[in-house]
Amino acid sequence: MEMFTLGAQPSDGIDRHLPTSLHAQISDAIRSTIVSGTWQPNHQLKPEPELAEELGVSRGTLRRAITTLIEEGLLKQVRGRGTFVTETLLEPAAAQKLSTLSEDFASQQVSLDTAVISAELVDPPKGIASLLQIPAGARAFRLVRIRSTAKKPIALLHNYVRADIVPSIASVDFTTSTLFGALEGTFGMKIGTARRSFSARAASPEVARALDLPGESPVQYLEQLTFLVDGRPIEYSDVWINSAELRVVTLLARR
Repeated sequence: MEMFTLGAQPSDGIDRHLPTSLHAQISDAIRSTIVSGTWQPNHQLKPEPELAEELGVSRGTLRRAITTLIEEGLLKQVRGRGTFVTETLLEPAAAQKLSTLSEDFASQQVSLDTAVISAELVDPPKGIASLLQIPAGARAFRLVRIRSTAKKPIALLHNYVRADIVPSIASVDFTTSTLFGALEGTFGMKIGTARRSFSARAASPEVARALDLPGESPVQYLEQLTFLVDGRPIEYSDVWINSAELRVVTLLARR
């Protein structure tokens, strides 16, 4: 493996034996360097000839990687001055596909820390019990977590799962396992679809504390009801997102 360095960040570099293209490997490495905070907003990249030589690739390969990041909004080019890091916001694809925050960021090689606030069987609120079609007298598994980057908390998640369908879910260690990962990988559930809605909210005292925000700061609120392939509802979630650090982007095709 050929190693390279981006700024002060050692990266696991280009592996020419991987099926992933060189330009994609470079854009992944630069993206991780930006999101980690190693390259701050307005950081100027080295000139293309110098950076291409450092990475051991052609200028065309480097330019393709940079173009990808410009299209994502992570980099900008200023005529006569060079290429700079933008005022970045993390951008999960949560608006157009059924994926979790952890899955989105893992695909971008961004690591998230998870703090589990509570994980317990509870009597679900009536509204949630109705949405999940929980039988009378049955309990739900309630999971409360905070997702954080190296910089700060970005999301507070409240999840309710039908314990009558997955009775041993309370035994899972959710500091290391994702919820969908446990449902699909550990318990063999086949997740099919979800209904997801977004709105703007003022942070409640709980949300403000969890996300390290001033009281009543604007946050993005996501509500989701997830269904198995057989149509049964399996999970309900409330997610509050620090909109100063993360924005949800929708990619639309006309046909």
